Amino acid sequence: MSALQIVAAVICVVITVIGVSLLVRAVAQMVARFKVGAPEKRTDNPGARTVTLLREFLGHTRMSRLPIVAVAHWFTMISFGILFFTLVTAYGQIFNPDFTLPIIGTFAPWEWLTEFMAWTGFLGICWLIWNRRKNHPGRSAGKDGRKSRFFGSSFWQAYYVEFTIFGVGLCIVSLRALEYALGRVDGSHHASVLHFPMTFFLGKPFESIGKDGLEQLIVVIAAIKILISMAWMITISLNTTMGVAWHRFLAFPNIWFKRNADGRTALGAAKPMMVDGEPLKDVEELELDEDTVLGVGKVEDFTWKGLLDFSTCTECGRCQSQCPAWNTEKPLSPKLLMMTLRDHSAAKAPFLQAAAAASGPVDEKGLPTVADHSGVDLLRTPLIGSTGYDIANPLTAYNPAGATANGDAAGAIIDEDVLWSCTTCGACVEQCPVDIEHVDHIVDMRRYQTLIESAFPTELAGLFKNLENKSNPWGMSARARLEWAKGLPFDVKVIGSDVESADEVEWLFWVGCAGAYEDRAKKTTRAVAELLHTAGVDFAVLGDGESCTGDPARRAGNEILFQMLAGQNVATLNEAKAKKIVVTCAHCFNTIKNEYPQIGGEYEVVHHTQLLNRLVREKKLTPVAAPEEFAQQPKDKSGAASTGKSVTYHDPCYLGRHNQVYAPPRELIASLPGVEYKEMERSGEKSFCCGAGGARMWMEEKLGERINLNRTKEAVATGADRIAIGCPFCRVMMTDGLTAEQSDGNAREEVEVVDVANMLLAAVRRGEDTKTVDEGATQTV
Repeated sequence: MSALQIVAAVICVVITVIGVSLLVRAVAQMVARFKVGAPEKRTDNPGARTVTLLREFLGHTRMSRLPIVAVAHWFTMISFGILFFTLVTAYGQIFNPDFTLPIIGTFAPWEWLTEFMAWTGFLGICWLIWNRRKNHPGRSAGKDGRKSRFFGSSFWQAYYVEFTIFGVGLCIVSLRALEYALGRVDGSHHASVLHFPMTFFLGKPFESIGKDGLEQLIVVIAAIKILISMAWMITISLNTTMGVAWHRFLAFPNIWFKRNADGRTALGAAKPMMVDGEPLKDVEELELDEDTVLGVGKVEDFTWKGLLDFSTCTECGRCQSQCPAWNTEKPLSPKLLMMTLRDHSAAKAPFLQAAAAASGPVDEKGLPTVADHSGVDLLRTPLIGSTGYDIANPLTAYNPAGATANGDAAGAIIDEDVLWSCTTCGACVEQCPVDIEHVDHIVDMRRYQTLIESAFPTELAGLFKNLENKSNPWGMSARARLEWAKGLPFDVKVIGSDVESADEVEWLFWVGCAGAYEDRAKKTTRAVAELLHTAGVDFAVLGDGESCTGDPARRAGNEILFQMLAGQNVATLNEAKAKKIVVTCAHCFNTIKNEYPQIGGEYEVVHHTQLLNRLVREKKLTPVAAPEEFAQQPKDKSGAASTGKSVTYHDPCYLGRHNQVYAPPRELIASLPGVEYKEMERSGEKSFCCGAGGARMWMEEKLGERINLNRTKEAVATGADRIAIGCPFCRVMMTDGLTAEQSDGNAREEVEVVDVANMLLAAVRRGEDTKTVDEGATQTV
């Protein structure tokens, strides 16, 4: 061995021993950190979980929301695994520049794959570096580049990882070129275009430096490749919160342990509240003692899967770019929230482990009195509260270290405005490429704040009181639940009075609180009832037997109240022998369909747009085009809604993202003759929230721009005559937004917000000899 080889060998062996040792220690630290979390079972159906992992990993299904990024990332990711063997080869080349791996080292197909992945991985990381630079906050809109999805991400970490891959890729391509040149100088039959199809042209110019020069160059570049790789290993081992690096390892278990083994996102049903490691299914069986934890009040109250979620965050900002709260200047960023919880759990875990192992004196909270002062402060710092953040600087709403800049104890780790800004729309979960369950974690923190601390927005006190006393958010009498049906030209059957049970009719029509009490929603209720009657569908309602499904209570963190309301409704539905239920409210639809099975309520549940679309396809309802002069006017003389000449559709979050119902409402609109459809830019899985979800329907929006106004502006910008919706919450929010826009002169007065059912009714009635009474009611002449 030459002196160069000896020096290179010693350096590479030493740095490798250090790197591997630190990596082993880092993995042990992270495993210990995750064990601090509460227990949770996530090992059901291992076969399906493995299939899901392979599908998401190899198919990059979660990354596909940004197609070009997905392609570049796929090649970069796959090259990381395949090109590991080039690192093994580099160690051999330190000792022998002619070294190749046994068997596969000179196997042409393997060499083709190696060179192909080296080039595509290299080009992929070049594109990703350029993309990060292009979307840097310094080049983006908003205060301090807030509109950039990389706002708040750690740039030094990202650039370090990216340029590590860049350097390794450059070394691999260079080594392949030099191996070709060395083979040519030695006269090896292996040195041919067949074995070096993508690097031979780079190697030819190096033949002139001779064998000794080539061997020395190979040793040097092989050593550089090893040093770059081991330096990266040491860096990430010393920074276990470096999500942009660790996600390439943690993403695999995080995907495998995702909530739904079949691959569905953690949307739809809210995760049940965990009590002593088991989901709460019956509030009457809940036994509280001083050690019982309801929700999440400390980072260690999260389950081990939650702590794994936080560490897996790659800081890509896809969640942040889609979040309606962040896009309307509120402090909530799902990305920054995950990063803060990750950093806080990493900082706190060692003290928790020390406290658990301490045998010395402890205080009344079980914390060691002789522990490091900063550790005690961190252990005592509340997770949610006031950080005294500056609204102009949203980063101050996140305080993972539990201390201010001058070292004084801070009020909380995460500001309460972060927690209560969430609409639970699910955009973050839908976009996350590594399956982080943001909404579940936010709801869990709200549960603790509501049930244990009673620290919730003051407006929710009225909501909870109305739900407890009147079983509806408006506090209206149950006797008023059937007033929507007055004046209809047919009788609406009520279970318990007109029919004994739901098995005597085809469908149970769940009206919902909004559909029964809110004036605008009543029109949709009447329209659906008329359409079902016209189509010959036999249906009945529960009347005053209905109660609120509990959706707003659960999303506001009042799980106990949700369990009471849901349990009452499930008992009523089961007693009524309900099997098939149609609902007009997206929130009722989601709750009955996805959450009632958690407490014994199994039903076939459809949204009214799904059922009405089916009836149109079956020719049981026939929409008819409006006369040209009528189509030009939004209303006729009686004030009835028309289908409008052009329509845009707003996807309700709890119908679309949470339940993947995108096509039926659009197909219904497409069935209306003479109507031009105009899609908003943010639609489908990228649809923007109206602002009503997560119980925010009953909370004042005091920070930033109003979410409903942001969405309404986008709808108005399409130039459509009608803003079609499929949820009463959306109708309220979009109507209020439209009123504001019309008052400011930014929208035409004739533009209206209408439910798809109202539009269909107008089109169907044009085919009959009728006289319109109002938007949702008609009388036959």
